[in-house]
Amino acid sequence: MFDLALHFLIFIIAGSVAFVLLPLLIGQFVRPDSPTPEKVATYECGEPTIGSSYVQFDIRFYVVALLFIIFDVEVAFFFPWATIFGGATQLADPRLSDAARMNLTDRLFDLLPGTTTQETMLSASDALQMAWTGFGDILVFFAVLMVGFAYVWKRGDLDWVRSLIQEKKNAREAASKASA
Repeated sequence: MFDLALHFLIFIIAGSVAFVLLPLLIGQFVRPDSPTPEKVATYECGEPTIGSSYVQFDIRFYVVALLFIIFDVEVAFFFPWATIFGGATQLADPRLSDAARMNLTDRLFDLLPGTTTQETMLSASDALQMAWTGFGDILVFFAVLMVGFAYVWKRGDLDWVRSLIQEKKNAREAASKASA
C-alpha cells in the first residue's frame, strides 16, 4: 500500500513540475523583455488610469453579478423539466396508438428504442399523474425562486439608483446629528 502511495506522490510531483513549472520557466527564458510605459500601464477600458489600482469597488457590482448568476442558473433548470413535462403530457393523450405510446415511453425514460413492451409502457392515467406531479414540482421550485427574488427586491439590492440616494440621505442625516 505504501508503495502505491509513493508512486502517486512521485507522479503528482513530477506532473506539477512538468505541466506547471516547466512551461513557466521556458516562457521566462524565451519571451522578449522590452517594457515600455504603455505596456506596464494598467488597462482600464481604453481610458487613461487615474489614481491607484487598489481602489475599492462598490459592493453593488458584485451583488448584481452574483444575483444574475444565481437566477440565470436557476432558470436553466426549467429546460430539462420542460422536456420531461412535455413528454409526460404527450403520453397523457388517450388517443395515442400503442406503437406511439411505446416510442414516447422509450424517449421519456431515455431507453433504447424498442425496449418498452406492452406491459411496461406508461398508461395515459400514469402519464397524466406524472405530468401533474411535474407541474406541482415546478410550481414549488418557481415559488422558492420568487421568494428569493422578493427577498432580494425587498432588501433593495435591485434598486441601484434608489440605494445611492438613500445612502446620501443617511450620510447627510448622520452629519447633521454629529454637528448638532
